[in-house]
Amino acid sequence: MKNIFSLFFSFFLFINIGFSQDPVSFTTKVNTISKTQYELIISSKIDSNWRLYSQFLTEGGALPTEFIFKNISNDSYILIGNTIESESITKFDPIFNLDQTYFIDSNTFKQVIEVKDLNFDKVFATIAYQACDDAVCIFRESDLVFNLDGSSEIILNEDLTALVSDDSNPLVIDLKNKELLENYSEENNISGNNYFDLLILGFLGGLLALLTPCVFPMIPLTVSFFTNKKTQSSSSFNAILYGLFIVFIYLFLSIPFHFVESLDPEILNSISTNAWLNVFFFIVFIIFAFSFFGFYEITIPSSWINSIDSKSNSIGGFIGIFFMALTLVLVSFSCTGPILGSLLVGSISSQGGALQLSIGMLGFGIALALPFTVFALFPNMLKSLPKSGRWMNTFKIILGFLELGFAFKFLSNADLVEHWGLIKREIFIAIWVIISILLSLYLIGVYKFPNESHVVQRSKFNMLLSLSFLSFAIYLSPALLPNGSNSARLLSGFTPPSFYSIYPKSNDCPLGFNCFKDFDKGLQHAKEINKPILLDFTGWACVNCRRVEENIWTDPVVFDLINNNFVLISLYVDDRKELEKVNQLDLKYKSGKIKEIRTIGDKSATFQALNFKSASQPYYVLLDPNLKILNSPIQYTTKDVYQAWLKEGLKAFK
Repeated sequence: MKNIFSLFFSFFLFINIGFSQDPVSFTTKVNTISKTQYELIISSKIDSNWRLYSQFLTEGGALPTEFIFKNISNDSYILIGNTIESESITKFDPIFNLDQTYFIDSNTFKQVIEVKDLNFDKVFATIAYQACDDAVCIFRESDLVFNLDGSSEIILNEDLTALVSDDSNPLVIDLKNKELLENYSEENNISGNNYFDLLILGFLGGLLALLTPCVFPMIPLTVSFFTNKKTQSSSSFNAILYGLFIVFIYLFLSIPFHFVESLDPEILNSISTNAWLNVFFFIVFIIFAFSFFGFYEITIPSSWINSIDSKSNSIGGFIGIFFMALTLVLVSFSCTGPILGSLLVGSISSQGGALQLSIGMLGFGIALALPFTVFALFPNMLKSLPKSGRWMNTFKIILGFLELGFAFKFLSNADLVEHWGLIKREIFIAIWVIISILLSLYLIGVYKFPNESHVVQRSKFNMLLSLSFLSFAIYLSPALLPNGSNSARLLSGFTPPSFYSIYPKSNDCPLGFNCFKDFDKGLQHAKEINKPILLDFTGWACVNCRRVEENIWTDPVVFDLINNNFVLISLYVDDRKELEKVNQLDLKYKSGKIKEIRTIGDKSATFQALNFKSASQPYYVLLDPNLKILNSPIQYTTKDVYQAWLKEGLKAFK
């Protein structure tokens, strides 16, 4: 059931991977303004498809770029004004589901200083930044050097795993079973290939369209045309050709998007992620819903249909069959249009391109053409078809309610981007609860729509269907309560995120777990109660980390496994809170360069790199209290794999 919801919601996940090289590199130089004033310039080169974020961002998205000028405290110089950045881009960011301000390809930062000591010749600084592509983010700090004599410095970002580690290093722990780190592979990570998902999504849309009163009655009517041919061989060939033409017509509808995308590869992404276009999609879905409710019909002009139908009768051969297929597509448009429009909007808004759209349309065409072809080849199977009747209109009404529910997803997208605060998580779920209750009442005949002559009959099937939607409303209801963030897991990834809530957060641990954010304290607790450790390398701005927490940890089995059997230690690699002076230290790279550990994030990222030879998040390790690795570490994966991984580690501990 969850997989079906995932397909309808077009929610495609990304994986985190590690990098040996930084996708952003920096060069520094200095322009002399006067004898005492200098302009410090930081030029960045950004790899293709990557984004370096601005200094000025709203909360809830990426970490803003930050500059820390180190030797300013000795009164050698002062800062004049703020750090100025070059022209940036503000667009919807698919990683954070928000508008973000960022740079692509290259950019510059400029800071003016005034020197107090004329013998002063170097300025030292640190740039802390986050960079992302459409799949993964990295967190980095780079030391900057500015030579006031005007010479340039190329900043080399060394890999944290190149830090020299020895027994005296306080961040190195005595791990056992280290060979399990080498056995780690990414084969269980979720793949980013969503072509098959889109094909299935389109196919399901086509199956839904088949059950509507505009399409279903046409199956026996159209099939009879082919079964009246003189020879069975020719009728079979024509039936197959007819089905292929139906597929081709729907596939053809996506071709214009390929030309549009060739002009601007990001145009489909821009269309789908614009806040006001999401509002437009919301209105379109509302229009679709009320057309299914029977208030009006979305139809093709009858003159078009009559003209094409006459061509199918007057022109023989393959061309005549093509016009027959085109007639079917146009006649059924009042029912297929809303579903097809949902597919178009859903495919575009999944951050895909024209190819993904074509695959979705291919699936839709195959599903719609399949019964016409099969029944034409095997006409005796027509006897097994149910009779047309009131049930088809009831099915249309159900589709209308579904369209109504989906409409609010687009309004929610716009609301998140613009920070209107209108459709917070509980409000969104409350709307779905109301829609489910209204649909349940409709199915037991409490009310009818204007185009209906009588209410739905209270058959056993309708009563069962009504009970299902009422149960769904009851299932969603706990998510409306202050502590309901763990509820409504079926809609996980579709609803607004749990932090976008009408209730203030009461616990800074994921899902209210009793977690530790210091490894030593967590280890001590694990020894006291003799439980294994779930070591969670994460980040405040790590989107895939949130997806694990919201989509995997919320599973009842996984939640109970973690809550009852493990000590959770969450180490945030992007936490910029400064460590106490006693905990700050300097480490040396193999090249001789010094790595300063000044923040919690510095310590967590370095701890991960030194002990586990990894620099990507999320990254999960199971340890016993004696620092024995229980099984191979894991990153972003499926719920079933994650659950099995926890059980495997628990079994090894016991």
